[in-house]
Amino acid sequence: MRYRDILDAIGDTPLVGMPRMSPKPGVRLWAKLEGQNPSGSVKDRIAKRMIEAAEDSGALTPDRIILEPTSGNTGISLAMVARRKGYRLTVVIPDNASSERISLLELFGAEIVYSPGEKGTNGSIEVARALARDDRYYMPFQYGNPANPLAHYEGTGAEIVRDLPEVTHFVAGLGTGGTLTGVGRRLHEHNPDVKVVAAEPELGELVYGLRSLDEGFIPPIFDESVLDRRFLVSSSDSLRATRELTEKEGIFAGISSGAVVHAARRIAQELDKGDIVCLLADGGWKYLSTEAWAPEIERAEKGVSETLWW
Repeated sequence: MRYRDILDAIGDTPLVGMPRMSPKPGVRLWAKLEGQNPSGSVKDRIAKRMIEAAEDSGALTPDRIILEPTSGNTGISLAMVARRKGYRLTVVIPDNASSERISLLELFGAEIVYSPGEKGTNGSIEVARALARDDRYYMPFQYGNPANPLAHYEGTGAEIVRDLPEVTHFVAGLGTGGTLTGVGRRLHEHNPDVKVVAAEPELGELVYGLRSLDEGFIPPIFDESVLDRRFLVSSSDSLRATRELTEKEGIFAGISSGAVVHAARRIAQELDKGDIVCLLADGGWKYLSTEAWAPEIERAEKGVSETLWW
C-alpha cells in the first residue's frame, strides 16, 4: 500500500485470528492489532482527528502550544502528529511512566511535565488543567473531545464491520471511553445484538492505560449506554494473559491487551459459538523495561511486582 505521508498510514489495522487463545472451538477470538499504527498504538487515530478538527475550527493556530495529559500513548501519538505538522507540544505524564514512553516523547520533541505517579492519569489531568489557564496552550483533552469517539466510529468500528460482518462481541479496555463509545455505536448500528464489553481494572488494581470508573472521574465523552457489560480484571490476570498471548499466538502486545484478552476468554466460556473482536491497543515494545515477559521466578528474584511493575 502507498501513502502520501505518515499520517495517511494511520488506521486500517489487521484483524488477526487467535485460535490458540479460545477455550472453545465454536468461539473465534480476533485481535485488532492497533500496535500496527505508525507510532505504535490506537491513539494515533484520535491524535490525528483531534488536531485536524482543531485546525479546521481555528482553535489551533501555529503560535499555540498543544497541551495534553496522558499515560503515554496519546502523548506519543500527539508528539508524532505535532512533529509532522510543525506544532510544539507539552505533555503531562505520571512520573512512573516506562522509560520507553519517556524516550519516545523526547525523540519526537515533546516537552514533558511530570505529575505524581501515585495519582495516575487523574493527577496528570489536574496539572494540565492548571497549565491550560495560560492562553498560549491549546488542550485537545482526549477525555472530553468528541473527535475521539468519532475517530473510532468512522475508522475502527467501520473497519471491523467491513472485515468481520459476523462479529458478535467487541471487547476493549476502558480508558478515555472513546474507543468503546465510537466502536460500540458503529457496531450497534450494524447489528443491535452485538455485545460491547469493557475490560475495566478492579478498584485499586493498576493496569497501565486503563481506569476504573469507581475512581471518581468519568470521562465526558464516555457513553456508558453503549456498554452491554463491564468486566472487572485484576493486574495479575492482565499480565498473565499478555505473556500467554505472546507464547501461544506470537502476538507481542501491551499490558492492557492482556486485560482485554482475559475478559474475552471468560466471555467465550459462556458461549457455544461466536466471533469476539479484542482491541489490542498497542504493542509490547514500550514495556520491555518492566520485565513483564520475564519468567515468574526471575521476576520474583528481581522484585518486580505484579501490580506496581510499571
